[in-house]
Amino acid sequence: MGLDQYGYAIIEGGEKDGEQHDLADWRKHNRLHGWMEQLFREKGNEVTEEEFGNSFNCVPVELTESDLDQLEADICDKTMPETGGFFFGHDSFDWEDDDGNEYEGSDYYYKETDLKFIEDARKALKEGKKVYYNSWW
Repeated sequence: MGLDQYGYAIIEGGEKDGEQHDLADWRKHNRLHGWMEQLFREKGNEVTEEEFGNSFNCVPVELTESDLDQLEADICDKTMPETGGFFFGHDSFDWEDDDGNEYEGSDYYYKETDLKFIEDARKALKEGKKVYYNSWW
């Protein structure tokens, strides 16, 4: 078990209404999860008791262009919030390989995936799709 996360786009209207296109997936990227939970709550949403006992789990968050702009800035500035949880793993800004060596070539383990997701999400929005983040743990 662990924190599994997904970024996807959904077509609205037309012949392919409701069709989902996967954009990215992550495993135990706890800082991204914390960022998305903050965004969800800033948009005035709440998680109810029926939704996993008030836990931010299996709750989709729709992302707009301005949300993606802020996410990109927070990724590049490495300011996503530290987020802990039983199934969330180690801090996703502090990843090491199996030998204890820090990953090289990027500021943190998921940065490349995060930025690719933003690029693909912006493209999906321009195509008239809606973009979402969701998780399961």
